[in-house]
Amino acid sequence: MSRTLALAEQLIARRSVTPVDGGCQELIQSRLAPLGFEFTTLTHGPADAPVINLWALRRGANPRGKLLAFAGHTDVVPTGPLEAWTSDPFVPTHRGRRLYGRGAADMKTSIAAFVVAVEEFVAAQPQHAGSVALLLTSDEEGPSIDGTVKVCEWLQAQGTKLDYCIVGEPTSVDALGDMIKNGRRGTLSGKLRVKGVQGHIAYPHLAKNPIHLAAPALAELVAMRWDEGNAYFPPTSWQMSNIHAGTGASNVIPGEMVVDFNFRFSTASTAQSLKDRVHAALDRHAFEYGLAWTLGGEPFLTPIGELSEALSQAILAQTGVRTELSTTGGTSDGRFIAKICPQVVEFGPLNASIHKIDEWVEVASLDPLKNIYRNTLERLLT
Repeated sequence: MSRTLALAEQLIARRSVTPVDGGCQELIQSRLAPLGFEFTTLTHGPADAPVINLWALRRGANPRGKLLAFAGHTDVVPTGPLEAWTSDPFVPTHRGRRLYGRGAADMKTSIAAFVVAVEEFVAAQPQHAGSVALLLTSDEEGPSIDGTVKVCEWLQAQGTKLDYCIVGEPTSVDALGDMIKNGRRGTLSGKLRVKGVQGHIAYPHLAKNPIHLAAPALAELVAMRWDEGNAYFPPTSWQMSNIHAGTGASNVIPGEMVVDFNFRFSTASTAQSLKDRVHAALDRHAFEYGLAWTLGGEPFLTPIGELSEALSQAILAQTGVRTELSTTGGTSDGRFIAKICPQVVEFGPLNASIHKIDEWVEVASLDPLKNIYRNTLERLLT
């Protein structure tokens, strides 16, 4: 059996529903310890459900050499109804050409691939010039407040500088290597509470309808062009996700309306500029409101450079595929790493089944994925 496949199966078999690590990081540590890695485990969060983070570092022969880190998460999303799965989500199962199990695509296969890639790279290049590291967390699929962000803060306090980082998120669409993420949009959410006066619907002059008050402002926000995007990002998007008002009775004017909305924004805008424009639009309509903001993540962007070029060439050499750089999709831990690392990209297997029932990965893609990671190491650290 492929060593990459064997390790992927071992990881899938560990029940690591966020924020539980399930022993995944201990297993990885046992693989890397004989190679001369130094380990730091950082535990955060509540005592009854702690988040486990691992920083593993192998120093290069040249202390001034570059540092390349592989980043990933050992936690997985909940399985959903077990009866809907064809096989136990934590029993790695082969059907046809696929390996099934929770985390198969997102992202235990990537972790297995970069661990084996590092093993092979160190065996072939024990005196490699640059340093190699792994950054792992069990808090990527959860609130992401005690995971990678805490490790990055610790690294910054230690004065550790990363030169390159590959996040093993599943980015491929139709074929392994057809897409690399070199950035992600930011996410900014708002909860708008529009104040009115409740009353009988037959006596509207004695009430104040918050739906009527807010409707013109909401229409203005819907029509607003927030920015034009740029060469890497589409224009910023604003979407309402929930609107709630009323008591459930058809003859009562509600006293309050609550609107949930979200921005997915590019580097062409800032969170503050978007907040300012929303407040200005609401204030123009002169009604009473409250607005609470939640910044889920800033956008990040890595322009074409050494890392994306090396990874693209490794993909081409291994698969014959010419990759596409993209910033589509949701947020990832890359947004935290980008604050301490100038070149961050995401690359991993097909993402067609992530978070779904019967999550799977193509078995034939595992060793090519490992080889791409290894070849990228060779291009940048030797």
